[in-house]
Amino acid sequence: MPEQAVYTHGHHASVVNSHARRTAENSAAFLIPYIKPHYRILDIGCGPGSITIDLAQLVPQGSVIGVDSVEDVLSQARELARARGVEENLTFQQHDANELPFGDGEFDIVYCHQVLHHVHKPVDILKEMARVTRKGGLVAAREVDYGALSWYPELPGIDKWEDIHMKVMKANGAQPKAGRYVKAWAREAGFAPEDIAFTWDSWNYQEGDAVIWAKSWTDRALHSSYATTSLDKGISTQEDLNHVSDTWRKWSEIEGAFVIIPNGEILCRVR
Repeated sequence: MPEQAVYTHGHHASVVNSHARRTAENSAAFLIPYIKPHYRILDIGCGPGSITIDLAQLVPQGSVIGVDSVEDVLSQARELARARGVEENLTFQQHDANELPFGDGEFDIVYCHQVLHHVHKPVDILKEMARVTRKGGLVAAREVDYGALSWYPELPGIDKWEDIHMKVMKANGAQPKAGRYVKAWAREAGFAPEDIAFTWDSWNYQEGDAVIWAKSWTDRALHSSYATTSLDKGISTQEDLNHVSDTWRKWSEIEGAFVIIPNGEILCRVR
């Protein structure tokens, strides 16, 4: 059955530009040691493709397919691949992760990054990922845990931002604390305990990275689906969103500001 979840952030430029800063090094480091140059990799929910392109460069004798449900963001991914000169072993395709048009066992690694916390049935996605992974191959996922964020300075408007964010995600049928659930989801998907490696890592945004994060949310608080959904569902008022946006702007100007965003990671061996 096609996925019915709503992508909380949407695809406003402030969102896509932020996601395009992600790399394999900062968002898939736990997976990189397991990649071999001839591997065939599927990247689910690839978005603007920055991680996908990095993965393609790690498999010069192999290939990578990036899939997403939104064609507009795939067009941006293709443009970025052309700009970086990485096209020979890389394609981007529009598909629903619940109904992948690939045969059983086609890939050595199937990866998703920040996908499972947006969907209604993450276990079903993991099962479909396992189906298209060869025996002995890996299903890998990395998921944020919004319930474990830390930041400094602790401006009240950021507490408001987090409260709205959690409520919007739950209203969309998502799980904002997915990082702590992802190992349990893998067990529900049928992976044995000995075939699941669970790790915990984080993005640690300081100085320039903190400023970029804050400026992104200065815009996202007003213009992304975070904003429209919170208004439509009565979770916040426009005054609340203005306050959140202004707080992130002020936060970005304070020396020593940082935000730590934890992520749960799983590597699951297919048997």
